[in-house]
Amino acid sequence: MSIAQTTEHPYQGSRKLLSGLRKIATSFAVILTTLFGLLVITFIVGRMVPADPVIAVIGDQADQATYDRVFTEMGLDRPLYVQFGHYLTDIAKLDFGQSHVTKNPVASDLARVFPATLELATLATLIGACFGVPLGVLAAVRKGTWVDHVARVVGLLGYSTPIFWLGTIVILVFYAKFGLIPAGGRIDIYNEGLVEGPTNSLLIDSLLAREWDVFWSAMHHVITPALILGYAAMAYLSRMSRSFMLEQLRQEYILTARAKGLGKWPIIWRHAFRNIRVQLLTVVALAYCGLLDGTVLIETVFAWPGLGQYLTSALFFADMNAVLGSVLLIGIISIAINLLSDIVYRFIDPRTR
Repeated sequence: MSIAQTTEHPYQGSRKLLSGLRKIATSFAVILTTLFGLLVITFIVGRMVPADPVIAVIGDQADQATYDRVFTEMGLDRPLYVQFGHYLTDIAKLDFGQSHVTKNPVASDLARVFPATLELATLATLIGACFGVPLGVLAAVRKGTWVDHVARVVGLLGYSTPIFWLGTIVILVFYAKFGLIPAGGRIDIYNEGLVEGPTNSLLIDSLLAREWDVFWSAMHHVITPALILGYAAMAYLSRMSRSFMLEQLRQEYILTARAKGLGKWPIIWRHAFRNIRVQLLTVVALAYCGLLDGTVLIETVFAWPGLGQYLTSALFFADMNAVLGSVLLIGIISIAINLLSDIVYRFIDPRTR
């Protein structure tokens, strides 16, 4: 018996290794396919948009000779498959072209504006998760009571209220009327340029530099738009948490735990909540991705110098290099977040390994 066991162990180990390598290869192939599809879509959309990139560069007052020269220099006279090949080559070198508006490389513009959006979306997601998940769990536990009704009304208002309208009302009331919040922007004027760090995130860089005045100024500006976005995320997360928890509370193991005399809240948090962690991680990741690419309106309302405002300005001026670079960055970040959530699954739930 021991001989059979010793001969089976290497075979079983090699099977596990091959299975793991196969899963890694499959995941890698899916990521590459998704990225390639994203590149194709962004390229096609960039060519189908009814905006002339040549006019965006030289203006509408240039003569035909200048137009033809710039048209050739930009490679627009070549076949589409040749243009797409050059596009892939440039993207592989992280070259998104030059912005026609800022006259800077799009990559440097994205490195400058994206940390502001990341800052805003991360804080909003933390607010939404910290309030939405407990609210949803409590609503499920108190199903049919006033707590459940309040949670459902809060979620309904968060779903149905347009973010840009809510942001405008908040500015009119709390800035124009009471002067409690700043009108917009990322920091007070007299604090600009005091902190320059490697991350381009004012909150992180000011903490590292121990510039507390800059930190509290940045926090004062970010908290209002983050609360508005966090409220939208809280509405979504509370609704999903309530649904997940209600499903778990109907399971037989809950009745068994109650029959053994376990307390109510230990059953809720130690047993039922542990079984919805993977589902909650999925919806939190989706909410985070949605906030990263859905901050356009709130950034416009609060004059927040992030990716959303940069993308809006690029669309307005037909700056297609900036538009394609922004869309591609959002897609890559979304893929990375979903991949990271899949990896975290395997640590918090052994059944997914």
